[in-house]
Amino acid sequence: MKYTNVKFKAHDFNSFNEYVFADIIAVHDGKWVFSKHKDRDTWETQGGHIDAGETPIETAKRELYEEAGATVFDIEPLCDYWTSAEVDGVPFTGHSQVYFAVIHEFGEIPEGSEMEKIWLTSSIPDKLTYPDYFNVIFPIAIKRLNSK
Repeated sequence: MKYTNVKFKAHDFNSFNEYVFADIIAVHDGKWVFSKHKDRDTWETQGGHIDAGETPIETAKRELYEEAGATVFDIEPLCDYWTSAEVDGVPFTGHSQVYFAVIHEFGEIPEGSEMEKIWLTSSIPDKLTYPDYFNVIFPIAIKRLNSK
């Protein structure tokens, strides 16, 4: 899928009735955790579509493992966001719940994951998959990290 014209707007956690995605902003030993998708040369946080019968928190925990190999972590609500985009040229809007996680232990990224590796860094990478996402969501995550 190709996402274009992507826009984000942050909201308080639990602002919406229905969610399409769950995202995670994660840290380990005070460093941000980014993942690199096998098909892209950019960095992103972990997250994805909510599967049928799954809650947003269940999705967040699954995605944190599938995309970063996180096996032991604490996770808590951060915020919601509204997004609009074109997905393969078709207009789309949806909502996401965003979680903040502190990862204590990693295993291997599972076989079959769409991610090829993780990167722990104290700064936000220059090459981001969704730069506008970071402009909207990261200030909230930084505030949460600094309050810990």
